[in-house]
Amino acid sequence: MDEAVAAKSDEKNQAVCQRMIQHSLLRNPTVKFMRDALAKAGCPVTEKFFKAENCTLEAGGGFVPQVGISICSNHLLTVTQGEVDMILTHELIHAYDHCRAANLDWTNCQHHACSEIRAANLSGDCKWMLELLRGHTNIRQQHQVCVRRRAQLSVAMNPHCSEAAAKKAVDATWNTCYKDTKPFDRVP
Repeated sequence: MDEAVAAKSDEKNQAVCQRMIQHSLLRNPTVKFMRDALAKAGCPVTEKFFKAENCTLEAGGGFVPQVGISICSNHLLTVTQGEVDMILTHELIHAYDHCRAANLDWTNCQHHACSEIRAANLSGDCKWMLELLRGHTNIRQQHQVCVRRRAQLSVAMNPHCSEAAAKKAVDATWNTCYKDTKPFDRVP
C-alpha cells in the first residue's frame, strides 16, 4: 500500500473514531457518569478534552493531564463503539484519579500502578469475552489475573518504570487500589 492510500485510510479511521467518541459522550451511561463525577470532583471536562488521533505508542488510548484524552484510532483492536466506550471509561478513570489526588505523580510507579489497577478493574477492560479475544482463557480468578496483568503492562510502558518496577508497584498497591471503586459504589 502506498503512503497516500495509507494516509487516507488513517484519516478515515480517525474520523470514524471521532464520531464514536461523540456518540460515547452523548449516549454511553458510564462515560456520562464519569464526566459527571469529574465535574463533581471539581474537574469538569468539555468535548475538546477528547480526540481521536494516530499514536506512536502502541496503546488504545491515553490520558495526559492538562491536555486531555486521546483514542488511538490506529491501535484499536476492533474499531467498534464498545471498544471506544471502554477505552474512554478507562482513560476517564485516570483523569478522575488525577483530579481527586492532589499529589498524584505519574512518574512514580506506585501512583501510576494504583490508577492502572483501578482503570483495568472498573472500565470493563477485563470482561471475560475481551480476555478470550486476547487469547487469555484463565477461568480461576480471571478478572483479578487480567487486572494485574494489564496494570503491569501499562506501568511498564511508563519510561520511569521498568518491567520489574511495574510488577513491584502493582504488588505493593494491589490490596488498596483493587478495592477502591470510587466514584462507583462497586465494580460496574
